[in-house]
Amino acid sequence: MSVKVEGDFVEITGSSIAEGKSAVTRGVAAAGAGLQADWRAQIAAAGLGGKLARTIRREVYPQSGTSLRAAALVWSKASEIVDAFDRGALIRSADGFWLAIPLAAAGARGAGGKRITPGGWEQRTGRRLRFVYRRGRPSLLVADDARLNSRGLAASKSGRRRRDGTLTGAQTVPVFLLVPQVKLAKRLDLGKAATAWQNRLPGLILANWLEGTRR
Repeated sequence: MSVKVEGDFVEITGSSIAEGKSAVTRGVAAAGAGLQADWRAQIAAAGLGGKLARTIRREVYPQSGTSLRAAALVWSKASEIVDAFDRGALIRSADGFWLAIPLAAAGARGAGGKRITPGGWEQRTGRRLRFVYRRGRPSLLVADDARLNSRGLAASKSGRRRRDGTLTGAQTVPVFLLVPQVKLAKRLDLGKAATAWQNRLPGLILANWLEGTRR
């Protein structure tokens, strides 16, 4: 049996390799874009906010040209936060004491617009918080001689004091809840999405190869 090649063998094989490089690169790029979109959609659907969803980034290698060994990298610029919700992480205080969870009365921001903390709240308001231990229940940091303003935030209460020193109409307002640890609910399944796009990759490469041969 003999085999005869019609045309220039070098040209034919060179064309096939070029088509393969293009198909692999396009297929990998499509899979990377799909995975990025799925991860962002998961984060948004979990109620974790558009800002965190936009931390999901994508890069395709090579960054220019084509290659049979093309690869896509999808990652988060806030990887620790995303990973915590993906695993359902157990979070403990770094110093081994308490985690301070802000209540509604604390507001969203501390001094300088930073994330609210007990120290930041005291700097923002000029008031001191008092520790209240509660056996068998989460302890509290509270603001004394306070009131809830129209926005539901703990604020100073002005007015006259009675003879016993009590400020008329004042309240003790809980501002932070203190717990030793917090178990985050697992709200993401990024691995499932990654596996799904990995399984789709051969079909994406084939589709781009067939499209390239029709051009």
